[in-house]
Amino acid sequence: MTRKRADYVLLGTVAVLVMVGLQALYSASFALAMAEYNDPAYFILRQLIFAVPGSILMLAFWRIPYEVWRRFAFPVALLGGLALLLVLIPGVGVNVYGAQRWIQLGPLPALQPSEFVKLALIIYLAAWLADRPERIKSVGGGLVPFGIIVGLMVAPIMLQPDLGTTTVVVVTAIVLFYLAGAPSTFMIAIFGGIAAVTPLLLAASYRSNRMEAFLDPWKDPLGNGFHIIQSLIAVGSGGLTGLGFGSGRQKFFYVFGSHSDAIFAIIAEELGFIGTILVISLFVLLGFRGFRVAARCSDRFGALLAAGITTWLCLQAFINIGGITRTIPFTGIPLPFISYGGSALMATFCAVGILLSISRTTTQPDAEEEPEPADDPLPAGPRLAGRPRQSIVET
Repeated sequence: MTRKRADYVLLGTVAVLVMVGLQALYSASFALAMAEYNDPAYFILRQLIFAVPGSILMLAFWRIPYEVWRRFAFPVALLGGLALLLVLIPGVGVNVYGAQRWIQLGPLPALQPSEFVKLALIIYLAAWLADRPERIKSVGGGLVPFGIIVGLMVAPIMLQPDLGTTTVVVVTAIVLFYLAGAPSTFMIAIFGGIAAVTPLLLAASYRSNRMEAFLDPWKDPLGNGFHIIQSLIAVGSGGLTGLGFGSGRQKFFYVFGSHSDAIFAIIAEELGFIGTILVISLFVLLGFRGFRVAARCSDRFGALLAAGITTWLCLQAFINIGGITRTIPFTGIPLPFISYGGSALMATFCAVGILLSISRTTTQPDAEEEPEPADDPLPAGPRLAGRPRQSIVET
C-alpha cells in the first residue's frame, strides 16, 4: 500500500457544502436570532465558532494515518458510550424541548455526544468486522455479538429520546455488517426484528403524531400537520429559481427549526428547484467519491471505515431531505454541513478528515516496488476489497 495525494474533489465538495450551509444558515436564522437574542448574526457566529476548530480537526485527522484509529477503536467506542450515559444524568445533561441530548461543560457551548458516537461506532465496527471476515458468517460469532454491540450504543440514544439518530446509527451499522460479508439470511433476520419492534417504537404519542402528519398532514393543519405543511409550502413557493437569497417568508416563524432540521425547506424557497438540485448533487458526489475511496482501499479496515462514514453522511442527508419533502416521515435530524449545530458540524469534519486520510492510499503499488504479500491468507469477504490483519480490537 502506497501513499498518494488525497481526494481533492471530495475535499472541494465538502467545502462547497459548508459555504452553502453558512449562507443558508444566516438567511434562515436571522429572524429567529433577532427575536430571541436581539442579534441577527447570533446563530451564524456560533456556527463559525465550531466551524473553525472543526476545520482544524479535519486537517489534523487528514494527516493522521487512518490505521491509528484501529488501535484505539475500543477506547473510542467506550468513551462514546460513557458520554451517552452522562447525558442522562440530571444536572449534567441538558434538556431542550423535552429531549435530553446535550452536555453542558461550564461556559462552553453544549455538546451533543450522539453526533460523535456515530463516528465512534463506525470506527469500532470497522475494526471489529475487519478482524473476523469468516466468524461474522456464523450466528454466535457474527449476528449475536453484532446485535449486542449496536444495542449497547443505541439504548442510551433511544432514552434521550432520539429516533432520528437511532435510525442513522442502526442502518449504517447494518450496511457495514453486510459489506463485511454477513450472509443475506442475517439481513432478513435483522430487518424482520426491526419490523417487529416498529409498532412499539411508534407507540409514543409524539411519534404516532408524526406518522399521522406524514400520512395526512391536512387532517390537522394547525396541529400535527402544521410543520410539514409549512415546509411543503416553502418548497413549493421556490419554483424553478427561488424567491432570492434572504427573500423567503417561511422562516418568519412558520417553519419550526428553519435554521436547523428544516433548513432545506428554506433553501428550496429561496434558491428554488435549481438550488435544491445543486445541494442534492453535492451529496451524490460526496457519496460517489466516498465509496470510490472505499473500493480502492487495499486494507479491509480502511475500506469498511470509508464505507461507514460515507453511508452515515449520505443516509443522514437523505433522511433530512426526505422528511422535509414528505418522501418519508419527518424526524428531527440535521442536514450534514448545512444545518445549525456545532456538535454535528465538528463530528462530520472529523469524519471527512479520516476519509481524506484513507483516500491517500491506493491498491496499486509503485512501478518500482514489488506487491506486498498479504498479512493473512483469509479472504477479505465478498463485498469489499482489503485483507484482514492481526486482531487488535477487544471483543
